[in-house]
Formats: sequence, structure tokens, C-alpha cells
Amino acid sequence: MGALGTAAMARMDERLPWFRALSAEDRSWVGLVAQAGIAAFVDWFQHVDEGRPTPSMEFFGTAPRELKRSISLQQTVDIVRVVVEVVEAQVDDLAAPGGGDQLQQAMLRYTRDVAFAAAHVYAREAEVRGAWDARLEALIVDALVRGEVDDGLHSWAAALGWTSSPVVVLAGRAPDDDPRAVIDGLRDKGRRAGLDLLAGVQGDRLIVIVGGAGSVNDAAKHVVPRFGDGPIVIGPEVSDLHAAASSARAAIAGLRAAAGWPDAPRPVHADDLLAERAIDGDADARAQLVENVYLPLTGTPLLDTLATYLEQGTSLEATARLLFVHPNTVRYRLRKITELTGYQPTEGRSAFTLQVGLILGRLSEISMNIDR
Repeated sequence: MGALGTAAMARMDERLPWFRALSAEDRSWVGLVAQAGIAAFVDWFQHVDEGRPTPSMEFFGTAPRELKRSISLQQTVDIVRVVVEVVEAQVDDLAAPGGGDQLQQAMLRYTRDVAFAAAHVYAREAEVRGAWDARLEALIVDALVRGEVDDGLHSWAAALGWTSSPVVVLAGRAPDDDPRAVIDGLRDKGRRAGLDLLAGVQGDRLIVIVGGAGSVNDAAKHVVPRFGDGPIVIGPEVSDLHAAASSARAAIAGLRAAAGWPDAPRPVHADDLLAERAIDGDADARAQLVENVYLPLTGTPLLDTLATYLEQGTSLEATARLLFVHPNTVRYRLRKITELTGYQPTEGRSAFTLQVGLILGRLSEISMNIDR
């Protein structure tokens, strides 16, 4: 048995490049597993007439758990193949007179059971790893939704193989399928598209975190079909997973407020729902509207022009009369407002958002004056 084990190790070193690249410790463990396999076969063959089952599972216990992570199932099959070749080459020397065929048949049966045993070991490891990965994924999604982000988040994500940026978060209704099947399907879709993807089902809500997409729209098109009915909201793109809490917060706030815009596109960007989010009480949306709409116009004639234009039902002539200016002056100021805020006062949705921004800006000024 010692000679066979030595010969098997020499053949592996000669035939398997990945084996040569292993650490000395791992090579030693592989040798012990091979020796244990040969010893188990010899012991079993000595009692084969007694109907003993093959001990194919027992010798895998020789290896430490870490070895299963260093060596893949395919590489394990390569090891078994090499050991079988070494033993087969010496069948004539090993078998009793006239017993070569019996030894050959016993080897075929034994190695078949070893192959099944190896598959069983790796399948069990994959199940354990899958369950652990699922718990880790759920922790990451929950941490981002709660905004409880710390240095451990990147460690958790790295354990799942997350390496991508930028990152975007989508929120919508979960389908009626089994949550685990939904998440597994999303992960497979992301893998085929070359994206990093994390997902979590929380009640009737599905949260999907996508990394590595070329654009927000690219990220959305791969995962939108996996959501259930109803609105889907895309949070702002952020630089990395650590900053994804803000994207998740915006997406979830947008999902709560989406009912305020029944004709919203599907999916809709969270920033397109700023007005609805602000009315719904989202502090981030309120601050963003004040910063984007009110502050750029404060201290200029543009603020009065916008307020008058909106109060007069977006009538150019009525605005010009009240401000004692020419209609062309109003047109010019409206164009400047669009340049400064990104919202066009003459367009219905933009006008609504500007109106909400003006109200919030006035309220914030009153609040600051009271605080003083």
C-alpha cells in the first residue's frame, strides 16, 4: 500500500499541473487521502465475499475541511482517476493467480462508489455554503435598508465575491413565487450578465442591489422582469456598496410614494418622485428639493417670476402683467430657471415639482427664522 501511494503521488505530480501548484501541506493531505483510499480498498477487497458495502465515504474524513475548498470536485475526480491508473497498472502483480478479473471488477465497483461519494461530499459542502451565503446576503441587504453601514459590510460582500462599482438599488413588489427561488433566479441572471447582484425579500417588498452595470438603465433591464406587479423604483447610482444605503433609502421612499403618481413609468427613478416623496414626509427628498429648486433662485428676480408664473396657472401674459415686465423677459427668466434647477416650468410634472420645492423652501426659511 505504501508503494502504491508513493507511485500515485508521483503520477499526480507528473500529470496534474494544479497538483504541483498546491502548498506542501495540501499536497501532504492529498497523499494521506490517497493512502487512506487504497488502504480502505484493500481492507474491503479482503472481505468482499462477506457482502460488506464499500467504505467509499470513510476515507474522505481523513482530509480537513479546508482541503475541500482548495480542491474542486473536478480535481478530486482527477485524483481518483490517477490512483485507479496506478493500481490498474499493477493488477497482475497484486492479484492472486487467476484473480485478475475479480480484482479489476472490484476496482470498478469501488471507484464508482468513490466518485458518487465525492459528489455527495461536495454537494453537501455546496448546500452548507449556499445556506451561509444566503444568510450573509440577507444581512447585507437588511443593513443597507436600515442604513446601518459599517466596515464589516465590505467584508461580508467580499465573502460573497462582490467586487463591482458603481452600485444602484431597485425596490418593488416581490412576486408570488418562493422568495429563495426569486433570489436564486436573480443571482443567476446577474451572473450571466456579468453583474454583481444581491437581493432580499422583505415581506411583500423585493430589494435588489446591482453592481458593475454600465448605466442605471442597463442594471434595471436585467432585473425588472423578476419583480412582481406594481411600481419599481430605481435609486440614484452611487460609487460603491458602502454608499448604497442612500440609494436604498431613496428607492424605498420612492416605492412608498409611487402611488401619488399613478401614471409613472415602470421602472421610475427615485429622483423623478421627489415631489411625491417630499409630500410623503421623506426628509432627504425635502432637503434635495430645497437645495435644487429654492436655494439657486433665492435673492434673484427668478424666484418671484417662478412663484407668480405658477400661481397664475402658467400664464405668460398674466405673469408679465403682474411683474410689469415684457412677456419676453418672462420667457428669458423661465429659461434661466430651467438651467439652474433642471426643471422646466412650462412642463406639467416639472411645474408640480417646482411648486413643491418653492413651498418647502419658504417653510424652511420660516423654520430657520424661528430657530434664530
